[in-house]
Amino acid sequence: MPLALLALTISAFAIGTTEFVIVGLVPTIANQLAISLPSAGLLVSIYALGVAVGAPS
Repeated sequence: MPLALLALTISAFAIGTTEFVIVGLVPTIANQLAISLPSAGLLVSIYALGVAVGAPS
């Protein structure tokens, strides 16, 4: 496997993993930022949208 393809594969896995891990942290994020739970969820959604738009194709 070419090195560039391996790097992209690992990067895509890492980004995908962070999107799922963050869901368990939403209540803590909302508490620490002193915002509502739906607002914290929106932050996660905006991050996921940015990843989807900015991901290499």
